[in-house]
Amino acid sequence: MALIDMSRQEKVKSILVSQPKPSAENSPYHKLSEKYNVKVDFHPFIKIEPVNVKDFRKQKVDVLSHTAVIFTSRNAVDHFFNLCKAMKIEMPSDMKYFCISDQTANYLQKYIVIRKRKIFTGSKTAQDLIEILKKHKNEKYVFPCSNIRKNDIPNFLQENGYDFSEAIIYETVASDLSELAEVNYDIIAFFSPSGINSLLVNFPDFKQNKTRIAAFGPTTAKAVKDAGLVLDIQAPMPNAPSMTGALEVYIKETNGL
Repeated sequence: MALIDMSRQEKVKSILVSQPKPSAENSPYHKLSEKYNVKVDFHPFIKIEPVNVKDFRKQKVDVLSHTAVIFTSRNAVDHFFNLCKAMKIEMPSDMKYFCISDQTANYLQKYIVIRKRKIFTGSKTAQDLIEILKKHKNEKYVFPCSNIRKNDIPNFLQENGYDFSEAIIYETVASDLSELAEVNYDIIAFFSPSGINSLLVNFPDFKQNKTRIAAFGPTTAKAVKDAGLVLDIQAPMPNAPSMTGALEVYIKETNGL
């Protein structure tokens, strides 16, 4: 973790997490709040909206002309099958599914009988899935995704001459944060560049002042710096593999614990 800027080192009393509130009462954030007597609030800075049938058809992607689907998230699974239902598309029994993880693959059973389907599963990362795709170059893939997505899989498919179609089936957009306009927090925790974008869309004249910013992942950290903001807390790091871990290290330091 980067050294703490002493000029910004003030006691932490409140944290805003830019994600939905965890459903589990024993979440790490709840434990962090209780252990250090810090107020922790949650407010998602981004939301996901499905692409409607009319807009999807403008992409001219014929789902049934493909032999395989690539899924990198449960969101993609939900929106893909919901869109197919709206378009009265029934997936053929010989359609193949390439999933980034077991969790995503198992989620397919919400929509199909998975024991009767050909499903190929990566360990967890995009690179794991790419290694599987290398063994199946003759498929014609459809890649359902958001308007904001990582480049690794589509870049691999394009650079290696795969036959594939990218289908934007949902969009990541800024949430309405107007209720936070008059509220100040000591720390705001971000998890994606989209969260930073939402902050600036909602508050174009945002002044950071003494608010500390925490960022998870290198792309989020870059977005903070590109926006001209000060990055005070970064995760994951060797001594803090999670956001709550990074926040705890910082609170211990600044609150003199």
